[in-house]
Amino acid sequence: MSPKIYVAPDEKRLIGRFWQSASGFWRGPNAWRAWLLAAVLISTVLLQLLVQFWLNFWNRDFFNAIERKDSAELWHQALIFLPLAAASLTLAITSVWGRMTMQRTWRAWLSAHLYDYWLERGHYRQLHLMPGEHNNPEYRIAEDGRVSTDLPIDLTLGLVSAMLTAITFIGVLWSVGGGLEINVFGFDIAIPGYLVIAVVLYSLLLTASMILIAQHLTHIIENNKRAEAELRSVGAHLRESGEGTALPNARQDGRQMISAALAEVIRQWLLYCWQMMRMTLVSHTNTLLTPVIGLLLCTPKFISGSMTLGEVVQAAAAFAIVQGAFNWISDSYARLAEWTSSANRVSSLLLALDQIGDPEGYPDMTAATSNASAPATRARQ
Repeated sequence: MSPKIYVAPDEKRLIGRFWQSASGFWRGPNAWRAWLLAAVLISTVLLQLLVQFWLNFWNRDFFNAIERKDSAELWHQALIFLPLAAASLTLAITSVWGRMTMQRTWRAWLSAHLYDYWLERGHYRQLHLMPGEHNNPEYRIAEDGRVSTDLPIDLTLGLVSAMLTAITFIGVLWSVGGGLEINVFGFDIAIPGYLVIAVVLYSLLLTASMILIAQHLTHIIENNKRAEAELRSVGAHLRESGEGTALPNARQDGRQMISAALAEVIRQWLLYCWQMMRMTLVSHTNTLLTPVIGLLLCTPKFISGSMTLGEVVQAAAAFAIVQGAFNWISDSYARLAEWTSSANRVSSLLLALDQIGDPEGYPDMTAATSNASAPATRARQ
């Protein structure tokens, strides 16, 4: 019989297989706890947005009082700030509790599911006979299982918060900034909502730059994780096979294996380092420029007297808030890539375990096998 050819599953199938198992946390008789936590977190996001909205207007009133040198109003604004700060602190602590509680419970559920599937009917003894990328299953369950459940909570909450924040503060930018009239080659041009237009264009430019620079990040993270897992595997194998033995060349051969695995880890880490440096160039430049751009855009109207100092500070703060919301993709790109990498590794393990129970039911297996222990040939689609 011809040898079996293994065709690696594509990204869509890997992500689909991950959610097929991981979404079980959100179904079943005990899922109401997960949905209750989700409701608490969404409510916290809404309340944090409300406090942030009030603080934005507090900035306006506080700096207007400074401009007028009104000491009584400054004292009044200081008293208003105290409950706003207390509310913001309380909501931030509540958000951390809710987020980490949900992450912990989802990880516990998924880990239990993966361990049960791995251990049932001796699957862990047959797994090495299956083709595919499923080495170091214990590491995939422990580490990749954690990452693949932690990050979706953070990313989803961040996305919801970013969308609501953008919608809310675009209204602030439009109303406070108003329109801008400029003279171009002797023609007067009115730009309505110029701050909104500016923040949208700036955010699009930044996001496009980040996507272009970080387009290979998922692949780099996957290779980095694979190299780290291989180093652990080599060390564990040497310890298990060498305990109690004193073979003449054991130390030399073992050192060569460790050196090769460690060299690959360092090589992959260097690639990851260069990728993160390029992404940091974009993200840190944005951190430095955004507040300055917001102030510069408001300066002409302040000089002309159509904006007060408080309105300038309010508009500049709203500009930074909206830009930060639009920048969710850029800020989260590295974490999205990390989640994709971990979810793919969990999926590869799940697909290999699926094949043990139903080897004929998976299109990845394109031919019969004459010897189940023969190594598989791997080919990318």
